[in-house]
Amino acid sequence: MKSTAHIKPEGVEIAETVLLPGDPLRAKFIAETFLTDVVQFNTVRNMFGFTGTYNGKRISVMGSGMGMPSIGIYSWELINVFGCKNLIRIGSCGAMQKELNLYDVVIGMGASTNSNYASQYNFNGTYSAIASWDLLNKAVKVAEEKNTPVTVGNILSSDIFYNADPNAMKPWMDMGVLAVEMEAAALYMNAAKFGVNALCILTVSDSLITHEETTPEERQTAFTKMMEIALELA
Repeated sequence: MKSTAHIKPEGVEIAETVLLPGDPLRAKFIAETFLTDVVQFNTVRNMFGFTGTYNGKRISVMGSGMGMPSIGIYSWELINVFGCKNLIRIGSCGAMQKELNLYDVVIGMGASTNSNYASQYNFNGTYSAIASWDLLNKAVKVAEEKNTPVTVGNILSSDIFYNADPNAMKPWMDMGVLAVEMEAAALYMNAAKFGVNALCILTVSDSLITHEETTPEERQTAFTKMMEIALELA
């Protein structure tokens, strides 16, 4: 039976399409709320993973943890050990443009980053981490069918949550970057490296403009619009 140091499914199926919320409790919520015939495939480090059925299709959901090192590990193993083909991050983000409000849905067409993650590839330049067109196109169409407004564009995957520089986000804002999160760039790079599909769908949990914010409980259970879009991509 396939297993790694971080994922031990004990023979339980992991579907080709995996939703990756950062919070393992959000993974549990999605499995209990939207899936049928659910079986848990991972409990290592309390990074819960579940496989179930949604509209007749098998789909998995698993926590990815916070930051690019964490999602980098889990996505690498899901792709290279367990054969997953479609990896969809569903997470929270901080709005960096005034037109974005709490609970708005943002889709990351590209993921800029202040991380050194790309250094492993020895580029003689700057790599653009972008989503898979197939998943991006499908997600926008699903959102239109559900009458769910989405904003598509560039996001920032930051290694730093508490930045010592109070003006660190301003240059990104000035370049029109929509929102900041902490994982998508690594996911997009891993997917590109190994020839699979990846997409990041986010819900605005707080605003760097207005300083409004949601509660941890709301982030865990109330961000259902992005979940419903992602589930339709299986």
